[in-house]
Amino acid sequence: MLYYALKVAVSAIVIVMITEIAKRSTGFAALVAALPLTSLLAFMWLHLEGAESVRIAELSSQIFWLVLPSLILFLLLPLLIRTGVGFWLSLAISVSATVVCYIAMLPLLRKFGVQL
Repeated sequence: MLYYALKVAVSAIVIVMITEIAKRSTGFAALVAALPLTSLLAFMWLHLEGAESVRIAELSSQIFWLVLPSLILFLLLPLLIRTGVGFWLSLAISVSATVVCYIAMLPLLRKFGVQL
């Protein structure tokens, strides 16, 4: 139980750190947020829990392919906000578009032999 509390605490600290940095410098916060911190934490937790390296490598490869459709969120959200669409509506549209991209990407990946 203590181990899970530690995992949650470390993960939460990363999120809080990024939001606090963003209050001072959006550029630096963007850099920190763009780092694959969540993935790195997942890799480390899996390794510490005794997962085989092959399993961690599979996860890393799958994350790579699934990052691609998520990029639409980072393109669409600022575009919508800058054109005067409210934050919540911009966020909803961006998330919806991202979901559509994920749904479209999954069969495409299967077609090319990428297993998720």
